[in-house]
Amino acid sequence: MKEATRRMGLWAVAITLCVACLPVFAGSPGGADPLNIVLVFIDDMGWEDFSCFGNKDARTPNIDALAAEGLRFHQFYVNSPICSPSRVAISTGQYPQRHRITSYLAHRKANENRGMAQWLNPQAPMLARFLKDAGYATGHFGKWHMGGQRDVTDAPPITAYGFDESLTNFEGMGAKLLPLTEKKDKQGKVIKGKIWHQAEILGEPVTWMLRSEITGGFVKPAVEFIDKAQEAGKPFYINLWPDDVHGPWFPSVERWSENPRERYLAVLEEMDVQFKALFDRIRNDAKLRENTLILICSDNGPAQGIGSAGPFKGYKTHLFEGGVRSSLVAWGPGLMDKKVRGTINKSSVFSAIDLVPSLLDLTSAPAPATFDGENVSSVLLGESRKSRKAPIFFRRPPDRKKFYGFDNLPDLAMRKGKWKLLCDYGGTRPQLYDLEKDVGEETNIASKHPELVDRMTKAILAWNASMPADAGDPRHGSGVRSHGRLALARGKVTLERG
Repeated sequence: MKEATRRMGLWAVAITLCVACLPVFAGSPGGADPLNIVLVFIDDMGWEDFSCFGNKDARTPNIDALAAEGLRFHQFYVNSPICSPSRVAISTGQYPQRHRITSYLAHRKANENRGMAQWLNPQAPMLARFLKDAGYATGHFGKWHMGGQRDVTDAPPITAYGFDESLTNFEGMGAKLLPLTEKKDKQGKVIKGKIWHQAEILGEPVTWMLRSEITGGFVKPAVEFIDKAQEAGKPFYINLWPDDVHGPWFPSVERWSENPRERYLAVLEEMDVQFKALFDRIRNDAKLRENTLILICSDNGPAQGIGSAGPFKGYKTHLFEGGVRSSLVAWGPGLMDKKVRGTINKSSVFSAIDLVPSLLDLTSAPAPATFDGENVSSVLLGESRKSRKAPIFFRRPPDRKKFYGFDNLPDLAMRKGKWKLLCDYGGTRPQLYDLEKDVGEETNIASKHPELVDRMTKAILAWNASMPADAGDPRHGSGVRSHGRLALARGKVTLERG
């Protein structure tokens, strides 16, 4: 009898250990099936480029259809006006300066000269890893640009950051799609070519396909990934980060134009068409429709004279609104009240670093990390129109003191409430704008509000001092070291709905 009891006890322990090792699937807000997440991060698109945000020169009906069933946000920001740091922020929930990625990652020597890391540390607090640990299937399809590009061939693979599968372009490690080009000469003859062929040194496998179809090349495996996740009974988190609409622009050869703006608009429309297979896969599945959240935004503002930032000043690489304000569409009809679907939130001020703690809250996935972002999950679902509590801070890329015809650009920027402050590293040349009255940042009213300028300047200089310096910062090379303790303490969040 004692032996039988002992065996039963051992079986009980074994079963308990097995259960403990099983993945813990996170729940969705309503306590139903776990929430699925798709993050579409478009490259170099302007705030006004979706037709649902005002574009009159091109149509984006598939994105517009999601907006009609979801929410549009007019005061959403990315955390850098250039690609690599913007991608770090939306992946980690932290300011990219913490990770010493403050401009686009390029050749090894160029990264060193700008005081930057060669790649994002795989131990960074990645949303993908937290969700994978919670039982999610995680996939990255598209541009990466957080390590593994040009001659940086020893960067970690994308799967080292918490992704089960990946397919990228010429700026990432792992399987990749590389573009074939077609254009017409002045006589109408089709000329074919290749770009980024040097990316083959980053490793195999490599698939070549037409640049005009490459968004679809990322959509197809993303759809297949959803199918596999469903078969395995797992919720999914997917990054769909297309090359589009970054230049050079190669639409289908039938739509070729010598005018770069016309080519850009053609690429924008064709990208929207290629998204359709992914959107339809989710919208037409009754189960997925009820428990999937799709977020769509851009990594930074547009190239000058190509995309449109609408009423905002500046372009990609600028700390003016046109460089850092992004159109955001959130679709999740099963998660949103009918009254808010199809509406526009013009008041909530928040940014990409806020998405990580918000999505972790919505999935109930545990995260042993401290974020600069705040939980705005109720805003994403239309339950609230509040803004993040802390200011949003920005620092220009170290190699962009002047760009697109703008000389002596400001080094730092800060958004707090309706106020926007820009200044140089020493707090000099302050520019202050009331964005409720002056969205175009046309009239500098710093001289009229000296006390406000003083408070905001002290705050922005304290934030910058808490971050590692790059080559654009006077502290760089001076022996001054900072580990971000001040900003971490200020940015700490508790993952509660609200």
